[in-house]
Amino acid sequence: MNVASQLYYKSAYLTEWQTDIGQVIEREDGYYVILKETAFYPHGGGQPCDTGYINGIAVLDVIMEEDEVLHKLERRPEETEVTCQLDWKRRFDHMQQHSGQHLLSAVCRELYQAMTLSFHLGTDYATIDIEQSEVTREQLTVIENEVNRQVYLNSSILSYFVTPDEVAQLQLVKAPKVTDHIRIVEIKGVEYNACGGTHVSSTGEIGMIKLLKSEKQKGHTRIYFKCGYRVLEEFNESLRILGVLSSKFNTNKDEIIDRIEKWENEQKALQAELTAMKESHNAIVAQELLASCEGKLVSHVFEDKALKDMQSMAVKLTAENDIWVLMATSLENKVLLANQGGSPQSCGAFFKENLASYKGKGGGSASMAQAGFQTWEDAFAFYEWTRQQLQQN
Repeated sequence: MNVASQLYYKSAYLTEWQTDIGQVIEREDGYYVILKETAFYPHGGGQPCDTGYINGIAVLDVIMEEDEVLHKLERRPEETEVTCQLDWKRRFDHMQQHSGQHLLSAVCRELYQAMTLSFHLGTDYATIDIEQSEVTREQLTVIENEVNRQVYLNSSILSYFVTPDEVAQLQLVKAPKVTDHIRIVEIKGVEYNACGGTHVSSTGEIGMIKLLKSEKQKGHTRIYFKCGYRVLEEFNESLRILGVLSSKFNTNKDEIIDRIEKWENEQKALQAELTAMKESHNAIVAQELLASCEGKLVSHVFEDKALKDMQSMAVKLTAENDIWVLMATSLENKVLLANQGGSPQSCGAFFKENLASYKGKGGGSASMAQAGFQTWEDAFAFYEWTRQQLQQN
């Protein structure tokens, strides 16, 4: 590993520098360059890569291949002497989240002897998987309070390389994955950790750490969290949502939950009333359809009925009548067929045999089948064909 050329190891705060392009590589997916010196951090250790510009050309991706840092560019560069600019907002965000993860993992280990198994830094939130089958809400609160107390202590965070002999003198969280160029990230008074990522210089720069939730993950626990500016963005978005809810319910934020509960109860009552009215209406429609029955076939096309309403009516019609019920709805482009189930012709089998010719998909049982179609024209054509088949038989 050419550590000397990787400037992010010297300082995570370097944002602009000048260097030379050592090599341009053309691949099927674009152009890659190798710089003689780079502060662009490649993907690794759960941390995403940096982005920015090389002579004004956007850096789309940064990867590590055979100890070389490759920078994927938007287009091929023309010059070999270049000025590089790092996207500092993205870099500092990664520094806050990664340092916050180290501190959070240390607190989980100290409070509950829960080792961190993995770390993921996403665009919206970060996660750690810890070696504990469950974390209660109360434990999350304890962890959050303690990790933020550690933030405010503003302990120094140091990064440096050590030899294998020097590693043996340190109480590392876990053994390093490499045997040379071993880089240590030390949080003063807290821990020594082998890590190649970029970090802030003190815990105070992490800002607030907010634990969002925890969930079980393959026998362990995954904790979702945000640090620094991400917490501020989360807080501002929550305030915006509270403001909208306060306005809609015409109340202050302290009473929103009570108002929502009251609204939910009102909605349940209205839904129950609506369901009862629909059932009553469907029963009336079912009787009208029965009165217009042609032999043993009741058929009708609806413009405003949902499939579940047609199913309800079909059940009522076939419960006490040995008839066929065929219905279609242009609202959902669906067709339904039902009988008492004693007919030699199964509804489900009939649909399965004939639906493909009309680009329909569906199925069902011997007593009821339903199908959906891409267009109303296909649905109506299948309805008409089925009606003719039933009338003939």
